[in-house]
Amino acid sequence: MKLPELSELLDRILNKCVICPHDCRVNRIKGEKGFCRAGYRPVISSAMLHHGEEPPISGAGGSGTIFFSHCNMKCAYCQNYQISQESEGIEYSIPELAESMAGLQNSGCHNINFVSPTIWIPQIIKALFAARKKGLSVPTVFNTGGYDNPRIIKMLDGIIDVYMPDMRYSDNDMARKYSSVEEYVLYNRESVKEMYRQVGGLKLSEEGVAKKGLLVRLLVMPGNIGGIKKTLDFIKNELSTDVYLSIMAQYHPVYKAFKYPELNRMITAKEYLDVVRYAEKKGFSYGWTQDHISLSSKEDLFMPDFKDKKVFKYYKDED
Repeated sequence: MKLPELSELLDRILNKCVICPHDCRVNRIKGEKGFCRAGYRPVISSAMLHHGEEPPISGAGGSGTIFFSHCNMKCAYCQNYQISQESEGIEYSIPELAESMAGLQNSGCHNINFVSPTIWIPQIIKALFAARKKGLSVPTVFNTGGYDNPRIIKMLDGIIDVYMPDMRYSDNDMARKYSSVEEYVLYNRESVKEMYRQVGGLKLSEEGVAKKGLLVRLLVMPGNIGGIKKTLDFIKNELSTDVYLSIMAQYHPVYKAFKYPELNRMITAKEYLDVVRYAEKKGFSYGWTQDHISLSSKEDLFMPDFKDKKVFKYYKDED
């Protein structure tokens, strides 16, 4: 489907919003708000060249990252809670969003990286149509928490170049308890299967920058709350061991994690290495791990503060 037709269709869906699995059916065009509390106009916290993503996303020039506010998950431990739950950010018009994309490309970014795009897909498509008419040509990255509607993801075929979903849980009870979502495993896995069908494995340029494909993020949480081993089994059996993985050790007990004793701590080296070794045992060999020791022994430079213009500490340290 071409962008103009898709844009019109998605706008009609917002009349009774079923963009994500919550199926709130509120009229967002008229300003009604459902689970995510998002209206019609996109709310954005920041648009910046970001150097803290995985190597093929950030590259040497940085990822043109647009951080959207609001979210269709309410993760008790969300490190982006200032924007996902506290709604930090300002409203953009569609032309302003398109201009933001163009400005990032002019700054030399490798891609336009939409962070938490799920609930803003119609607005993103509209802005992409406008931006591409004005010369936007870098790849697009769909950087999602993974609670997506596979029917909507299917509509993005040929539009999104790189999918970068979290696969956060393999147990629906854990997803309900810690992120307030229902049937996460079903929606997450069906969406990821559709993403893989569209773009296949990650394809890199000669410089090692992602051009197209799927990169799955796996956040290691205390006590294996996410059930990553079962997720790895799914990826191997339903997709391929050639899928690129980002196994993340950056969990921090922030936001409301203190309410859950099992969440209110950093992960251990053993918990992290256990996941990495299991992935290796299953035959996965493409992707990235993080240095657990350095992340847990010093203040993390990549923990965001969206109330500061320089969102990440590594920018502040450059002054």
